[in-house]
Amino acid sequence: LFNLQQSQPLPTAGPSPVPAEPPKDTSQDSAAIPEDEWIRTGAQYTAMQRLSMTMLGQGPLPNHLAIIMDGNRRFARCHGLQKSQGHLRGFQKVGEVLEWCRDLGINEVTVYAFSIENFNRSAEEVAGLLQLARQKFDRLLQELDRLRAYGVCVRVLGNLQLLPADLRAAAARVMQATSSHSKARLNVCFAYTSRDDMAHAVSLAGQAVRSGLLLPDDVTPRLLDRCARTYLSPGPPDLLIRTSGETRLSDFLLWQTQFTCVHFVNAMWPDFSVWHLMWAVFNYQRNYATMQSGLAALAAEEADDDDETQSDPQRHQRLQAFDKFVRDQEDAELRRYLAAET
Repeated sequence: LFNLQQSQPLPTAGPSPVPAEPPKDTSQDSAAIPEDEWIRTGAQYTAMQRLSMTMLGQGPLPNHLAIIMDGNRRFARCHGLQKSQGHLRGFQKVGEVLEWCRDLGINEVTVYAFSIENFNRSAEEVAGLLQLARQKFDRLLQELDRLRAYGVCVRVLGNLQLLPADLRAAAARVMQATSSHSKARLNVCFAYTSRDDMAHAVSLAGQAVRSGLLLPDDVTPRLLDRCARTYLSPGPPDLLIRTSGETRLSDFLLWQTQFTCVHFVNAMWPDFSVWHLMWAVFNYQRNYATMQSGLAALAAEEADDDDETQSDPQRHQRLQAFDKFVRDQEDAELRRYLAAET
């Protein structure tokens, strides 16, 4: 799914030249794409696409890409398909895009697969989406050898208690089976919103304060980062892409995207091409210097906080215990999901 080799230091020079507008992608016939594979190899690129990827590789590349995969229903409507077929085409696109990310050197991808707000759609559509998710999680389990070979850790982020028991268990099995992998990450946000994630973080911190594990003064924005469902990610998204032409974030990773480059694409998600991805990366490179200045200021604040924590051994001990508490809470939750299935 992602590069096996360790990434090399990237230059901080300006963006690499790419075509002024992303050309129409005619290199791949979507009907020929395997329908059920998450992890694919052997993508066919034109000479121009390979050249453009090489050029982009000369500049800074995002390590973490987040995607709002929007437009499946409109794609279906425009092509005279059922909504379920639009969602199926959207899921098929994920495996294709993950392969492009591997070839570009992007090591972590977070996709917005199902919002909590999606439960408000028709019962038929929700049932179809949940059934499709069952099939795709089962497929991930069938691809464990590839996940192991590429060192991919898969995490399903969201309020899994809102899902049927069998789907919770399927997600738990995938996370448990890949938890030790560390070369790359795929985060699937399912039954997720930022508001729910922030409420979850505050709830965890509140439990720790009430139990005496933390003091009230220990609760800071940085501590809440440790409570978010993305707490195991090495860093926040560098680049966020939304398809379908909508220019809003729809309650997705709002806490984590303070210094993220946001790129909106007019194409519907099933029509998303490698050119769209490369154009988004080029936009990231154009804004790289500005984002780095903000990240540098944040890093300085965190360094000061680390120094203060190191100077207070008791606070340091409390924070370490809290980190273990958060991990133990998730492990216990996954065990409950697996036990409920049996």
